[in-house]
Amino acid sequence: MQLKDYIKDGLLKIKVTPNASKTELKFMSKALKLYLQEVPDKGKANAAIIKFFKKEHGMKVRIKSGEISREKVLEILD
Repeated sequence: MQLKDYIKDGLLKIKVTPNASKTELKFMSKALKLYLQEVPDKGKANAAIIKFFKKEHGMKVRIKSGEISREKVLEILD
């Protein structure tokens, strides 16, 4: 599957695992899982999510829901 297959109505649901050994996006059967090197402290992990999608996938996103949760909904802005 590709990233675009997970986008529905301009929204992307992801599950985040912070403090991982490396930052990478895994395509699971029902969801996307994003492993982040950043720690979930003072919004560092959330900022890393936005930066990751811009740099790796050329997508401008914002966190629509789940700012303090591991399960997040991203709104695609581009």
